[in-house]
Amino acid sequence: MPNARESGQATVELVALLPVLALAGLAVWQAVLAGQAVWLAGAAARSAARAAAIGADPALAARRALTPALERDLHVRVRDGGEVRVVISVPAVLGGGRLTTVSSTAGFPPQT
Repeated sequence: MPNARESGQATVELVALLPVLALAGLAVWQAVLAGQAVWLAGAAARSAARAAAIGADPALAARRALTPALERDLHVRVRDGGEVRVVISVPAVLGGGRLTTVSSTAGFPPQT
């Protein structure tokens, strides 16, 4: 049985641990967003390369492969030989800004 000096010790420890748990949760969520951005950048680049190969709009095809949060800062560059480079911003969990950018390149020979 705890004595009077230890009463509430578990509550104090929990309150001290809550900010650490919150920061860990935010870090995990940021890692998930970054992973999604990398994955979808690849999908957008492949979609844009296919569109460029048949003469369609590669930027529109890339936008359709992305979520609305990721398509805001989309940059699509078509290079010679059917290669397309897509650059998107990784949104920050806090602050609503951007954390960094990720890019992906895909190529598809022009179809005649």
